Amino acid sequence: MNGKRISTGAAMAVGALAAASLAFAPSALAVTPQEATINADCGIFGGGQATLTATQDGTAATITVTSAITAPIALSEDSISSTLTLVNANGTTTAFTGTENPAMATGDPVTVGPLNGTVASGDSLEAFGGSLQMTIFGINVTCTATAAQSPGPFVFD
Repeated sequence: MNGKRISTGAAMAVGALAAASLAFAPSALAVTPQEATINADCGIFGGGQATLTATQDGTAATITVTSAITAPIALSEDSISSTLTLVNANGTTTAFTGTENPAMATGDPVTVGPLNGTVASGDSLEAFGGSLQMTIFGINVTCTATAAQSPGPFVFD
């Protein structure tokens, strides 16, 4: 009988610990989808398909953009200043900014990010109606989506 009490007590203790760890575990916040594509028009600099990859950690979010244009010359790491403006379903805009980019060889797709922004739970952000503004060697390049992003807007938890 003593063995039954110990095992029952041990089982209850393990169950209580498991419940407590669930109660104190950080809530998993995720953006959906994590990746979207757009058709972008970058004016005289070209255009085509661009990929946006999003992450979320609480109210902090990042987006990395692999743009529709290619590097006209080799670009060094962290040499592009960028602002990505996305349109929220509620009509406001959210800006993601930064000066991070990988080094790129001539002809590589121009990639910027992660660009940092602040989001709220329930934000539904779309590239169509917004823009990506990049400053590369003092030259301003603006790209805009020609249609809604696919598979849909980024929705943040």
